[in-house]
Amino acid sequence: MAMRFDAVIVGARCAGAATAMLLARAGARVLLVDRGTYGSDALSTHALMRGAVLQLHRWGVLPAIVAAGTPPVHATTFSYAEHDVVVPIEPKFGVSALFAPRRALLDRILVDAAADSGAEVSYGTRVDGLATDSGGRVRGITAVVGGTRRQVEADIVIGADGLYSTIAQRAGAATVVEGRHATGTLYGYWEGLPQDGFYWRFQRGAGLGLIPTNDNATCVFVSVPSSRLPRELQGDTPAAYRRLIREASPLVDARLDEARMVEPVRGFGGHPGFIKRSTGPGWALVGDAGYFKDPLTAHGITDALRDAELLSRAIVHGTTAALADYETTRDSLSRRLFEVTDDIASCAWTDAEVQSLHRAFSAEMSRELRALAALEPLPCLLSSVSSPCVL
Repeated sequence: MAMRFDAVIVGARCAGAATAMLLARAGARVLLVDRGTYGSDALSTHALMRGAVLQLHRWGVLPAIVAAGTPPVHATTFSYAEHDVVVPIEPKFGVSALFAPRRALLDRILVDAAADSGAEVSYGTRVDGLATDSGGRVRGITAVVGGTRRQVEADIVIGADGLYSTIAQRAGAATVVEGRHATGTLYGYWEGLPQDGFYWRFQRGAGLGLIPTNDNATCVFVSVPSSRLPRELQGDTPAAYRRLIREASPLVDARLDEARMVEPVRGFGGHPGFIKRSTGPGWALVGDAGYFKDPLTAHGITDALRDAELLSRAIVHGTTAALADYETTRDSLSRRLFEVTDDIASCAWTDAEVQSLHRAFSAEMSRELRALAALEPLPCLLSSVSSPCVL
């Protein structure tokens, strides 16, 4: 590992890997580090909204996701107490289908693209601090690699290290918005459960989803207020999982009797959403490190890829004003999505109220998509990259 970089990115999941790829394609010397292992899985709702698919297409990495057997999604069903609403995915901005890749696939493809673009990647690297100069500006990281402590210098350190970000803590990133609600989620993967498109069920007190993903499997999740989940898990977790599914949708529960669960039930206890200050002298945050909202609206990966692009553009521009604009734009595109998600995460709505919330969320996603589609592509500086990159 060299000891001096233009950018050090902590966290090699979708937000960090995408940022590393884009910066490396623009000619920056980039180090991407992660304390985990290459190709590992992660807790995720998997679903990519249209903005995320648009970005993956423009970056030239969508074909690898499709080639890995990720099924296309051509419709989304919203299931309410009285009726279902089916929304077809109409071709728009070059996107004719949605996808929901497993994270072990998506993150690996983005890491590979970052490495192919010239980024240096180091797994098994535990970052435990920030190096600063006498004026308090961040100048690098301190990390343990293979039992050896090292200090790596960088013009900017980017925290893409998730919900409990070390970089956010060390930089003192203040929380500027905090959610009031949180859901806890249990999910598993099922074979023999054919699912044509995304299926979201909203029953007062619970949400449920069926998400077709890789390996002919369907991810089935159920979410309830986080205060309820510990009581449900006092005994048998698989039994609690099926009981909550049955309460949310007896029809889905009956379908599971004919299917086979292929992995153990996994869960997330829930955490209130937040928007944090995400830029400062020599540091920035991207992904869940700086902006997290409840997973019930399945928009987290789309947030991460959007902000990776916005941040990369600001860093390439190279001014303090550009980084400030990154944060302003991120907040503008996020604030209403955050508020609506927080209301949905209460699970205390009427049928009419949650439908109204979904319409508001859809309108904000359309605004976000237009903003992403309006970004002008810039040519990559690496001759090995044949397609234009978007920075």
